[in-house]
Amino acid sequence: MSVVTRFAPSPTGFLHIGGARTALFNWLFARHHGGKFLLRIEDTDRARSTEEAVAAILNGLRWLELDWDGDEVSQFSCIDQHVKAANRLLEEGGAYRCYCSQEELAEMREAAKKEKRPLRYDGRWRDRDPTEAPAGISPVIRFKAPQTGETVINDLVQGEVTVANTQLDDMILLRADGTPTYMLAVVVDDHDMGVTHVIRGDDHLTNAFRQTQLYKAMGWDIPEFAHIPLIHGADGAKLSKRHGALGVEAYREMGFLPEALCNYLVRLGWSHGDDEIFSREQAVEWFDLDGVGKAAARFDMDKLTNLNGNYIRKAEDGRLSGLIIPILEEKTGTALDEATRGRILRGIPGLKERAKTILELAENAAFYAFTRPLPLSEKAAKILDTKTRERLKRLHRLFEQLSAWSTANLEETVRKFAEEEGLKLGMVAQPLRAALSGSTTSPGIFEVMEVLGREETLGRINDVTETTE
Repeated sequence: MSVVTRFAPSPTGFLHIGGARTALFNWLFARHHGGKFLLRIEDTDRARSTEEAVAAILNGLRWLELDWDGDEVSQFSCIDQHVKAANRLLEEGGAYRCYCSQEELAEMREAAKKEKRPLRYDGRWRDRDPTEAPAGISPVIRFKAPQTGETVINDLVQGEVTVANTQLDDMILLRADGTPTYMLAVVVDDHDMGVTHVIRGDDHLTNAFRQTQLYKAMGWDIPEFAHIPLIHGADGAKLSKRHGALGVEAYREMGFLPEALCNYLVRLGWSHGDDEIFSREQAVEWFDLDGVGKAAARFDMDKLTNLNGNYIRKAEDGRLSGLIIPILEEKTGTALDEATRGRILRGIPGLKERAKTILELAENAAFYAFTRPLPLSEKAAKILDTKTRERLKRLHRLFEQLSAWSTANLEETVRKFAEEEGLKLGMVAQPLRAALSGSTTSPGIFEVMEVLGREETLGRINDVTETTE
């Protein structure tokens, strides 16, 4: 059997983190088995579905590099098939028209509330003759669910799960206006798309029983179900915005790399031994549903951030430079010239060792992008007193005389100068850092000087030494 999975989001909002993990699990399972990963946009709720949400979902999946096979399918475009399936059940006796009024339904709800039991339709139109239908009521079409026995699901994550059929009522297939319900649409769509494995959150487990009954009534093959535990916050509570239940685009804006986010998400509820960090290729090779646990996974922003730092350290310098340049251009309010772009690229190796997000990397690289004279932080300005500026003037003259501008030569020059001045190295290096970066923190100062180059370094020192306090 060729594996076919699907991701079926509703376009009523952005691609949130839980949905992204569901898509990732489906994608990995399909790729691991050499099958297909399909995308269906469940947009039958026309009042709440928006084109902006569809675009956000597609962009989020593309950013995570979760490519789907073929074109995305609009559930709304398949309504004729949904209606056809309901009418077939109606003709075959597997469904019936229900003419209950709103008042009758309200009475059922009130009775269930008083008796403290779940609301279930009482089947009053199940076997009645349609000729008894009251005037002025457009009927819904209900599924004639089995009333005895059990419905069993052999879930690939949860194991064997059983429900007594008396616990399930006759669900609505078509509303009074002729539009299909979710329960009908999802079964018809999954069948028509050839889906073999339905991998989704375990909040859909109860739906699977009704859907299984519907598959049997239609005489269709039932797909394998795999209901994965939901994601909770680090405190064990249901995931909310305070835990990190944000749209995927928010993580992009916060400076996370897609490969880091995917690596983190796949480890939420799935494991491969003690492996924590692995490539996309390894994930495809290793992933299968037997590694998915039954317990809810806990989302930890600190762990994600640390993992992102690991991926930043491994990322290509050119790629990182390309990611932070737009941020720096927005920060400085000007387009960066080629010389400045070159400085940033040369500075990436020293910067990425300390950064955990792209925003942090951009912040740390900002001093390479600033035009002269540099803005000085309060701490940097305090270091650069009159005595220190005079000392930097003398050091400036030594730098001018250097024949080769290299980290080694610069370090040797500064160390020799400090020794001759009777100072510890830090008492020279820290004012240099303040003058060249405008801050008291930066990568190694000799590395910074080499990245800046002779002209920019001398110019920045000169800006500081020529400034009157």
